[in-house]
Amino acid sequence: MNDDLCKMSAVDLVAAYGDRSVSPVEVTQAALERINAHNKAYNAFCLVDDEGALAAAKQSEERWRQGVPQGRIDGVPATVKDLVLAKDWPTQRGSRTSDRSQLSAEDAPAVARLREHGAVILGKTTTPEYGWKGVTDSPLTGITRNPWNPGHTPGGSSGGAAVAALCGMGPLHIGTDGGGSVRIPASFCGIFGLKANFGRVPVYPASPFGTLSHLGPMTRTVADAALMLTVMAEPDPRDAFELPYEGRDYSAVLEAGIAGLRVAYSPDLGYAMVDPEVAELVAAAAQSFADLGVEVEQVDPGFENPRDIFRSHWYAGAAHILRAMTPAQRELVDPGLQTVAARGEAFSLKDYMNGALARSALAVTMRKFHQKFDLLLTPTMPTPAFSLGADSPIGPNGSSWDDHSPFTYPFNLTGQPAATLPCGFTSKGLPVGLQIVGRNYDEVNVLRAAYAYEAAHPEHRKALELGAAKLNI
Repeated sequence: MNDDLCKMSAVDLVAAYGDRSVSPVEVTQAALERINAHNKAYNAFCLVDDEGALAAAKQSEERWRQGVPQGRIDGVPATVKDLVLAKDWPTQRGSRTSDRSQLSAEDAPAVARLREHGAVILGKTTTPEYGWKGVTDSPLTGITRNPWNPGHTPGGSSGGAAVAALCGMGPLHIGTDGGGSVRIPASFCGIFGLKANFGRVPVYPASPFGTLSHLGPMTRTVADAALMLTVMAEPDPRDAFELPYEGRDYSAVLEAGIAGLRVAYSPDLGYAMVDPEVAELVAAAAQSFADLGVEVEQVDPGFENPRDIFRSHWYAGAAHILRAMTPAQRELVDPGLQTVAARGEAFSLKDYMNGALARSALAVTMRKFHQKFDLLLTPTMPTPAFSLGADSPIGPNGSSWDDHSPFTYPFNLTGQPAATLPCGFTSKGLPVGLQIVGRNYDEVNVLRAAYAYEAAHPEHRKALELGAAKLNI
């Protein structure tokens, strides 16, 4: 196994392919060997296509030999979360109600764009059933574990993608985020994750969780996420809600700096309970933004916990998923999802419409807030990764997964771009994430801020690399 190849970023791989110092076939073989070595322990993948990946890598190698790469990421290994369609593969969604023999006839937009740019798709990553919760286990694929502590969760629902990124099983990973499902596992695993603005990355088919659901890149570096978003954001007519295509190259904006931006820092959004170690690390990260030339003011955005608004949408989506199932199929479903769906069934039309109106009011509150502030900084999660066996840690934060994710789901309701990146480790060696929230449609400043912070704090990346080496991942 060539560990050095597995540590290379997508940006560096493309450069190395160009000068022929590295081959897409070598890189793909190294990624597949890494998957073979670690997937049994951590369960990041539910499908691996060795043959297809190597065939795609050989085609890429030939294009690079001829000096005609197919696109921005030709030959770069990538993965797809198993909620997202990939042609000729099943989409099982972590559910025993799925039919593994039913193969998709087409790629989802994000997968199609990656293929068009020459990416080598390695396989599909694990998810809880239908991506319904913030940890990654399912009746179909079992438990996905956090490499920093295999007795802890990697978070969810894009937990398999986060583990794959951390372990060097390819540089680029497609995640979905309906209430934090990119940011929660990215924070728990110590990688970078971006929930792009709703509509920025085209989606097809539409999520059963409706307009809560976003797509975004999960990577080890900010630059890789910017490159991946540039590709994923290309238009697709199958998404009725996609934003007008801007043709923006997100990689080109990273080094413009953030001096002069107005940044708000909220340690708890006015209502969350936060672990003291997490609070200390995030406060230090927020303070360091002043050294990057920005104004930082500690202030809450001014809304109460919108958990009930979120549940009026999320639980209704869960009910919609199970509504089409037979009684026998429902018996196969994760008991927790059954419970949430039952609560969703109990919502009245009045409940749902009141939730929709409250959601609109929340979005207006944030738009007014961002008239003064370009960015909002918060913890990504109130605690580090917790033990397996529960959907949230036992304690004052409650027992439902959304009780334990107070910083993420508000910005699914508002549709804003939000990212997480590592800002340190707890005394027990678990990573902590800093969340950066941008005003609607402004992924640029989110990425710039994340890139500036990452560049100013190489010690966080070094700690991740040293820790990964110690864990032999």
